[in-house]
Amino acid sequence: MRYAIVEVSGTQMKVEEGKEIVVNRIKANEGEYIELKDVLFIKDNGNYIFGNPKIENAKVIAKVLQHFKGPKILVFKYKRKNNYRRRRGHRQYLSKLLIEKIEF
Repeated sequence: MRYAIVEVSGTQMKVEEGKEIVVNRIKANEGEYIELKDVLFIKDNGNYIFGNPKIENAKVIAKVLQHFKGPKILVFKYKRKNNYRRRRGHRQYLSKLLIEKIEF
């Protein structure tokens, strides 16, 4: 089993070939292939490769499946005795990626 730890949009994620991941919105069209070059760690059938901090010449090829908005998160501010209430909603823009290949 081969998996890698990559940095995508400022977050570190564990990825495996054939799996789908959800990350913050990527600037690519749906159906495009992208290369994730910030690979920090690779495990390949008992062989461990560590980066310092990144592995040179390693990349993960992923396909952008879909762009969508995440679930609504309510932000409610309240101060007692002051009649102060603020209610805001937020939906994060997300992208779904399919991991095609891990190369090193």
